[in-house]
Amino acid sequence: MRTKVLLALILFSSLTLWAADKITPLNIKEGLWEMTMTHSMTGMPAAAIPPDTLAKMTPEQRARMEAAMKQSGIGGTATDVRKECITKEKLEKHSAFSDNRKECTRTVLNSTGSKLEMKIHCEEKQQASTDGTFLLEAVSSDNVKGTMQFVTNTNGRTMNMNFTFSSRYLGPACGDVR
Repeated sequence: MRTKVLLALILFSSLTLWAADKITPLNIKEGLWEMTMTHSMTGMPAAAIPPDTLAKMTPEQRARMEAAMKQSGIGGTATDVRKECITKEKLEKHSAFSDNRKECTRTVLNSTGSKLEMKIHCEEKQQASTDGTFLLEAVSSDNVKGTMQFVTNTNGRTMNMNFTFSSRYLGPACGDVR
């Protein structure tokens, strides 16, 4: 019985490694891209604003802080536009159109020339962890759309983040954009 279980584990591990070798980068152009992202956030991690700090704020300070939070998408929706240089290396490492933070592990669930689906888990400072999904779709070689959903837990408090974005190819030269 042990031999069969061990053999099954070895076979499964081999298939997993073989599947990892078959990961296909998105079939999109390398160069400068413009990404328009809409995001919303609900809840707030405890580390963001300590309760004693909130208690010391004047009503005017709280109003300014709440307005700034709303502008950044907390408790509402915000849109950002940024540029990113997409390289062969980013495509091969599946880090195009997303941050590739060291404290995060990325698990590719599906990878084709037109679709990339990943699960992401981050262990951060201050007893925080983030789990989420990331989906990219290459509509064409110069047009990409995607979604991201994340849940962050910090000291027992939860923040939900939802992102949708579309990206368009601008040209082969990135200039000083990285």
